[in-house]
Amino acid sequence: MNTHEGTSGSERNLTVSVQTPKVVYKRASSAPVYGLGFIGAVVYYFQHATGFWNGVAGFFKALVWPALLVYECLKALKM
Repeated sequence: MNTHEGTSGSERNLTVSVQTPKVVYKRASSAPVYGLGFIGAVVYYFQHATGFWNGVAGFFKALVWPALLVYECLKALKM
């Protein structure tokens, strides 16, 4: 039994065009500034470290220095 009318026994070839969404990559322009700040903070903390564990703590402080900066600024402004 033929379920498609007008196909005369052959299968119907359907071409479906699917439009994919356009992806726009927006790059953060502050990434180089953060990277340079991280390198500077690592150098600063390593120079002032008196032992191995102070150097390790300095590395982790260098990762989160922007958060520490904002915290201290807000604390100084009493917010």
